[in-house]
Order: sequence, then C-alpha cells, then structure tokens
Amino acid sequence: MNVLLDNFGLFGRAFLNTIELFVISAIGSLIGGMLLAGMRVSPVPVLRSFGAFYVNTVRNTPLTLVFFFFAFAYPRLEILDLSFFTRACAALVVYTSAFVCEVVRSGINTVPVGQAEASRALGFTFPQTLGSIILPQAVRSVIPPLTSIEIALLKNTTIAAGFSVAEAGSLYQTLSERGYNVLVGLIWVAIGFVILVIPLTAYQQRLERRWSVTR
Repeated sequence: MNVLLDNFGLFGRAFLNTIELFVISAIGSLIGGMLLAGMRVSPVPVLRSFGAFYVNTVRNTPLTLVFFFFAFAYPRLEILDLSFFTRACAALVVYTSAFVCEVVRSGINTVPVGQAEASRALGFTFPQTLGSIILPQAVRSVIPPLTSIEIALLKNTTIAAGFSVAEAGSLYQTLSERGYNVLVGLIWVAIGFVILVIPLTAYQQRLERRWSVTR
C-alpha cells in the first residue's frame, strides 16, 4: 500500500494520461472504422479495394510494429512535428480502426437487403442510406464485439509505455530508483486497468439491454 500512497501523484498522472490516450484513440478508431466499413460495402470498386487492402494489411501487422513506425520512422519523413502522445494516438487509431471496420461490416451484413433497396427506390443516395438506415441498425447488433475491441484498445495502451507515453515507462523507472518493489507497483497498475474495464463492461451490458435486436 505504501508504494501507491507514497507515489500517488505519479500513479495519478499516469492513470489520467492513460484515460486520455484511450478516449482519444477510441473516438478516432470508431470514426475510422465506420468510414472503412462504408468503403468495404461501397458500390465504388476503388473504395472497396482500398478498404479491403487496408484492413487485411493492418490486421496482419503487429501493433508493436505500427508503434515503431510512428515512433521512429515517422519523424524521419519530416511531415509534421508531432509529440509522442499524438503519434501514440495515431498508432492506436490506425490499428484499431481495422478491427472496428470488420465488426461494423458484419453488422451491416445482418441488415436485410430489402431496406437498402427500398431506400434506393425512395431516391436515397448511398451515403444517406448507409448513415440514416443501415449503420444505426448495424451498430446496435454489434455492441458486444465492438465493446470488446475497445476494451482491447484500453489494454493496448500499455504498449505506449515503451515509447515514453502515458508516463508508464517513467513510473517503473522512478519506483526502482526510489527503492520500491516494482512488482507491487505493477500490481497497482493492473488494479487500475481493472477499475477502467469494469465501467466499460457495465456500459456494454446496459447498451445490450437497451438496444437488443430481436432476431
């Protein structure tokens, strides 16, 4: 307990930065995943091909390799001078969007084809049909796997520690320098992640009850 109390400020900053990293990455990956899902079911062949290429490439690439690119290769491109935190968010969004895309696409496939045909008969464009009719139903049917992906995203933020993000790396080093048991510190970090995951799971169950889809 002394490890936590004596270093509460250090743990608190790392905890809050982890939440910030997760929230930004979760919102970005949801938006990116839905855009990719729209491309995967688009009537435009080029968009379908791009969506399929992106998803197949990213899903078969280790997340650590994506982090290495944004941490070390991206600065050499000299495009924009971004902080480690911003690049970590970008890495998580790029990686997680591919998984969100496939979950949303599976939900789109559960929506009866007749609804899309009816919307086209009424003069709706493809974006209007997708955004107003298909996606709202598709997202409701995939709440459990979508929440599981976001929980996995939360746990994936730990990889950012190796790139000086969320202060997790400095947390371990500081505990060691101050003579505290690092293993005990890691246990408190694990408890912190459990505290973050429990509300997500509860929110998932609430949405399932509220948006349950009758088959």
